[in-house]
Amino acid sequence: MSRGLGDVYKRQLVTTLYGTNLTIANVSLPQIQGALSASPDQISWVVTSNLIATAVTIPLAGWIANRFGRRRSMIWGVTGFAIATLMCGLSSSLAELILWRILQSAFCSPLAAIAQSVVIDEFTGERRAKATSIYMMGVGIPATVAPIIGGYVCEELSWSWVFFILVPVAFLALFGLLKSIKPDPPSPRNITLDWIGFISLAVMIACIQLVLDRGEREEWFSSGEILFECFLIIIFGWIFFSHSLTAKLPLFDLRLFLERNFALGIGIHCIFGMLFVTPMVLIPSMLQQLTEAPDFTVGMLISLRFIATAIAMLIMVFFANQWNPKFLLLLGFGLHTYAGIQMATFDMNTSIFDMAWALSITGLGVGFLWVPMTIVTFSNLDPKRSVEGAMMWNFMRSIGSSFYISLSFIVIFHTQKINYATLVQWINPYTNHLKRDFLTGDQASLISAVGEISQQAANISYINGFNFFLWTSLLAYPLIVLISWPSKKIDSKS
Repeated sequence: MSRGLGDVYKRQLVTTLYGTNLTIANVSLPQIQGALSASPDQISWVVTSNLIATAVTIPLAGWIANRFGRRRSMIWGVTGFAIATLMCGLSSSLAELILWRILQSAFCSPLAAIAQSVVIDEFTGERRAKATSIYMMGVGIPATVAPIIGGYVCEELSWSWVFFILVPVAFLALFGLLKSIKPDPPSPRNITLDWIGFISLAVMIACIQLVLDRGEREEWFSSGEILFECFLIIIFGWIFFSHSLTAKLPLFDLRLFLERNFALGIGIHCIFGMLFVTPMVLIPSMLQQLTEAPDFTVGMLISLRFIATAIAMLIMVFFANQWNPKFLLLLGFGLHTYAGIQMATFDMNTSIFDMAWALSITGLGVGFLWVPMTIVTFSNLDPKRSVEGAMMWNFMRSIGSSFYISLSFIVIFHTQKINYATLVQWINPYTNHLKRDFLTGDQASLISAVGEISQQAANISYINGFNFFLWTSLLAYPLIVLISWPSKKIDSKS
C-alpha cells in the first residue's frame, strides 16, 4: 500500500472517536431512563438531540476548516468533545444530559466532514475506493467494540461511566492529531459565514424535530405549540431556500444538485441514514420493555451488527474497485430489506439468536453501502467543491437518522395506544374466561390480564415500527436505477 493510503490511518483517529460515540451510549438508554425518571419518548432525545446537533453543525465544517485550518479545527473539536463528554457523565437530570449531548455532537460532527473531505481531495478512482474503505473502518471497528464495552460498564458500574471512558479516548485522539497532522498553511481571515442560511436552517430543523418529538403528546394540530412550530418551519424554510438559491456564497449551494449522480447519491445516503441508526435504538427499547434483557446482552447484539459491518468494509478494501457501485448499492439495500422482513416477525418469544441474525444482516448491508455511496456521490463532482459536498453528504445522513427515529417512535407509540384500546375491550365481565375473576373479585388475575394486554399491544407496535423500516428500505431502489455509471470497473488512474 502506498504512503498516501497509509496516511489515511492517521485520520481514523477522528472517525474512531466519532464511531465510538455513535454506539456506546445506545445500550445504556434503558438505565438512563430509569435513573433520570424519563419516559420512552423522552429518553429518545438522548439520541435524537445528538443527531440533530450533528445535522445543524455539519454545515459549519467548511467555514470552520477554511477559517481556522483543518488541523486547528480538529484539535479544538476534540478538546471540546472531551469536556462535553465528561459533563454528560456528571449530569444529574435529563435536561442536563441532553444539553451536553448537543455540545458533544457540536464539537465532534464537523470533524468527520473535514476528515472525509481530505480523503476525497487526495484520492481518485481505485485508490479513492480503497482509501474510503480504510477511512470508514475507523467508524465501523470502534462502533463494533463500543456497545460491548458500554454494556459491560453500564452493568458493572453505572451509565455515567459510558461517557467517562470516552474521555481518555478523546485525549488519545488529540495526541495522535498533534503528532500526525501537519500545521495548516496560512489562511485568509476574511472568510465569512452565511449567517442567514445557517440560522434559518438551524431554526427550521429544530422546529421539525420538535414537531416530530412532541406532536403525539400534544395531539398534533390541536395544539397551539405545534401550529406555531409549523409556522416557523414554513417561514424559515422559505428564507433558507430562497436565500440559498440567490446568495453569492450560500451555506449550502443547492446548485450542486444539478449534478445527477450527486443528487441521487445524496438521496440514497439520506435513506441510508434512516435505516442506519434505527435498529440500534428500537431493539434495545423493545428488549427493555418486553423482556428486561441485561445491558450486556443488548451490547453484544449491537456489537454483532458492527462486527458484520467491519467484515463487509474489510471486503470492500480489496474488492470495491472490482465491483460496479450500482450492484453494491442493490446488495446493501437488499440486505436491509431482508433484515426488515426478519425484524417484522419479532415478538416476546423471539430468540436472541434470531435478533442477532437480523442485526448482523443489517450490519453487512451497512458495510457494503458506505463505499459505493461515496464513489457515486462524488464521481462527477468538482474536487474544489469536495468540502461542500461532504457537508451535504453527512448532513443528509444525520437529518435522515434524526427525523426517522422520531417518526419510528411516533408509529410505535400511536399504534400502541390503538392496540391497547382495542385489546382492553376484551377485559369485561362478559368475557368467559374472566367472568369468574369479576364475580369473585380476583384483582390479581385482572391486573395480570391487563399487564399481558399492555405487553401484547407494545409487541404489535414494535412490529409496526419494523414494518416501517422494511418499507423505507424499498425507497432506495428507484434512485439506484437512475444512477449513470459505466458497466466497466472503476477507473484505476489517480
